[in-house]
Amino acid sequence: MLIGALVRRTMAAGGFATVLVKGDPTSGVILVQAMEKGRETGLFERVSNFSGGYALIACGPAPQDGPESMAQYVARRRKSDPDLWIIELDIPEAERFAAETICVSLT
Repeated sequence: MLIGALVRRTMAAGGFATVLVKGDPTSGVILVQAMEKGRETGLFERVSNFSGGYALIACGPAPQDGPESMAQYVARRRKSDPDLWIIELDIPEAERFAAETICVSLT
């Protein structure tokens, strides 16, 4: 449900969103590959903030490390977590946009 909402909201705002890796529908970790005008700006993971909600934290290699480093990181993550979701967002301030959508408070 969160993934669908993020994709729809991104498209409605004039951005581009695609599911790169489809994980478990109920328990998969969510990674957001943030892009702006086709340029990678970072990889972020949705994690519990231990106060009833979620946050996005930076993970993986820095964008300047290149696509090969990112591909190796993603391959390792997928091998250790087959339930993993990876969503690419190409929209200005993709990290903030994703956090507003998938880091809702549970309280």
